[in-house]
Amino acid sequence: MLIVFGAGLVGVLVEAFVTRAQRFISQVVVTVVGLAAALVSVILLGVDGKSVSTASGTVVIDPPALFLQGTILVLSLLAVLTMAEQTAGDSGALTAQASAVPGSPEEAAAGRLNLVQSEVYPLLLLSVGGMLLFPASGDLLTMFVALEVFSLPLYIMCGLARRRRLLSQEASMKYFLLGSFSSAFFLFGSAMIYGFAGTVKLSGIASAISVQSGDSTAGAVVGRDGLLLLGIGLLAVGLLFKVSAFPFQAWTPDVYQGAPTPVTGFMAACTKVAAFGALLRIAYVAVPDARWDWQPALWVVAVATMLIGSIVAIVQADVKRMLAYSSIAHAGFILAGLISMDKAGVSGVLFYLAAYGFTTIGAFTLVGLVRNATRDGGVGGEATHLSQWAGLGKQSPLLAGLFTLFLLAFAGIPLTSGFTGKYAVFSAALDSAPWGAWLVGFGVLASAIAVFFYVRVLVLMYFSDPEPDVEGTTVVVAPGALTVLAVGIGAVATIVLGVMPTWGLHLAQNASVFLP
Repeated sequence: MLIVFGAGLVGVLVEAFVTRAQRFISQVVVTVVGLAAALVSVILLGVDGKSVSTASGTVVIDPPALFLQGTILVLSLLAVLTMAEQTAGDSGALTAQASAVPGSPEEAAAGRLNLVQSEVYPLLLLSVGGMLLFPASGDLLTMFVALEVFSLPLYIMCGLARRRRLLSQEASMKYFLLGSFSSAFFLFGSAMIYGFAGTVKLSGIASAISVQSGDSTAGAVVGRDGLLLLGIGLLAVGLLFKVSAFPFQAWTPDVYQGAPTPVTGFMAACTKVAAFGALLRIAYVAVPDARWDWQPALWVVAVATMLIGSIVAIVQADVKRMLAYSSIAHAGFILAGLISMDKAGVSGVLFYLAAYGFTTIGAFTLVGLVRNATRDGGVGGEATHLSQWAGLGKQSPLLAGLFTLFLLAFAGIPLTSGFTGKYAVFSAALDSAPWGAWLVGFGVLASAIAVFFYVRVLVLMYFSDPEPDVEGTTVVVAPGALTVLAVGIGAVATIVLGVMPTWGLHLAQNASVFLP
């Protein structure tokens, strides 16, 4: 975490002192080196195998934290590779000058000068630093600080799209306002739990709940059950918002659609890993003895999230909005594993998060390569309407084939990472979750519904011709070496974790024990 935060501060200094001509390449190098060095550090800590609580108990370094941090760093590196090649130039995804008013002469001048929005890289580093701290927080106050640290840069990054600037800024504003409300709920929940337990440390909260359940005469907490239940509910609001779970998912399709596609991929993959990591830590470390109070509510949330995400995705006509509702459905699948409250559930969730992250980065990277052709034969904005993807299998067989692989993984088809992930969380829920058979039944039903809208895209790409009334033509941008590397890693991970998942499952199982 210190390496990533340090790299972020170096990035800020680069913006101030490095010449404009060298700024972009300097930022990319600083970002990649910082993330790679942090990943090496996480691997070394994992090999060491020690679980420790440091910084006066505010930061916990244990196997789940290291697994989640390593996953976030790998996915962040892939996101940086795709972002580096979609930043500059007329076909780039990021605006040349974020401070310019959309449609203003300043914006036009920045485009003519081919300016590069390189501030996105220190913003990304600071966001990643907060994501690393979020699932490793040992108390609620540190967790709240981490929540704000990784959220604030994301609010800005969502408004940096080069085209459809107003839509992008609208997405940024919606995310900021709703995210602020969810953070307030989290903070109020922390205050309520402090009123119950007299501490914000997760281990202290667990001890207070244990004393209350074992000795009704404990003066510290007697008569304060209402504070505990209200606090857990308010904390859940803040965390379920970040994972896009029902009924706090309304922001997801608008933000995914309006944000620059490289930012959407980064946010969709890494934010989910960090938020579910924090949710796991609170559920398994702070409030496990109160599970009979919150498990039924979370069971309903999981079922509703799976079904709403899958059903509403059917009627979407935009690829990014469809993937947004797919992300909502996947949040429900992951919640099914979390509810099981055992080691198998933790390992299933960890594996699912890693598998889903690789697939998501690859899918959104490919979406960013499908563009509209301009009147002068150039490359315009992204062609995200589903009708514009008709016949793409003939125009670009490789892109269509890779996107097919990622869609099959999202659908949970065997021999893909998605199937293994769903099997892991569903088997854990079936064995341990309350009403596990019903929960898995709803999960299978939602997966079957989801297959429909994934297959619909495949039919469009391979068995449909472009509609004559669609304005303009669709072109596929030739990917650069960094984009090819990022998509290749995502595709290989999707196949390997589906065909040979044993090592991944074993790694997740070894990382499934929290430090109390």
